[in-house]
Amino acid sequence: MVDIEVLLSKPYRIVDILPKQVPADAGGQYFTIEKFFLSPPHLDVIHHKFANVLLKLNCYDDILVFSVDDELWVENPAPADLERMVLERKPLFVMLKQSQTMLSITGEDHNMTVYGENGEALSLISTIASAEGLYLWKP
Repeated sequence: MVDIEVLLSKPYRIVDILPKQVPADAGGQYFTIEKFFLSPPHLDVIHHKFANVLLKLNCYDDILVFSVDDELWVENPAPADLERMVLERKPLFVMLKQSQTMLSITGEDHNMTVYGENGEALSLISTIASAEGLYLWKP
């Protein structure tokens, strides 16, 4: 198993509702719009998309899910259980075993973080995220 601490120290990517990072000097209403998306029912919709991404990734690779709140690793959870964990907005780490790639969800955010440099896994995550109306980008 890959050491989570090692992965967390590596470059990362973001799966987000926006196609790229918003520059600090950008015009617009970023914080107002972010607050809008972080409120129900919008955040629920985003987390359904996250669950769909993880479920689809599990078709291609075994996954280990670590629930921070429960301090428990679960291998290849039942689809309904994985969806429930995501929708309950518990902080989660999801390890794609073969590709040594990890995704994290904080629970109350509109993005997931992807750790690992496996090009094939990143391409698959990007394709699946795109199908869900999400974007993968490097900060």
